[in-house]
Amino acid sequence: MAEAERIIGTPEIPDADRDGQDRAEHDRAEETRAGARTDAQEAAEAGTSRGKRRVAVLFAVAAVAYALDLISKMIVVAELEHHEPIEIIGDWLRFEAIRNAGAAFGFGEAFTVIFTVIAATVIVVIVRLARKLYSLPWAIALGLLLGGALGNLTDRIFRSPGVFRGAVVDFIAPKHFAVFNLADSAIVCGGILIVLLSFRGLDPDGTVHKD
Repeated sequence: MAEAERIIGTPEIPDADRDGQDRAEHDRAEETRAGARTDAQEAAEAGTSRGKRRVAVLFAVAAVAYALDLISKMIVVAELEHHEPIEIIGDWLRFEAIRNAGAAFGFGEAFTVIFTVIAATVIVVIVRLARKLYSLPWAIALGLLLGGALGNLTDRIFRSPGVFRGAVVDFIAPKHFAVFNLADSAIVCGGILIVLLSFRGLDPDGTVHKD
């Protein structure tokens, strides 16, 4: 067959047919490129949507933590301050209103302004990190940190003795332990969760790395 084609010769393809084939090949190439662009766009849109949901979770958790801390402190100041402590579980756990000028759990009372600056810095870092957030556990952890930091920062700005020197309201008093508040609890829980996530190799952007 090949020998016959060589002897007889290959029929010439009319120009119109050749142009039609070229157009068909061009159309197929365009469709392939369009499909690739569509897949890439869909992936990018899915990633953006997922990131927005994680950011929404972060700020929702932060808002809940902040609201609970703020409301609890308002109740404590109004109902418990200058009154006898309330025993919750015998002498093992009680509510006792205390003004704390230091850091969490009463440490470092001589550095109130420094702790205020640190809390503000933590808030800025978390907000900036939110732009690259795609992990739900990280969103919860950072939300707890943000809500707790905002809660104590609000005290330091608006409570006496003055702006950036205000004393934080603490009221949860376990036996043989420092007195703390819900903001401190949120910060500690968020910090523990971050440590666990780091040990598992999970990054805020959702990727997993192994050392």
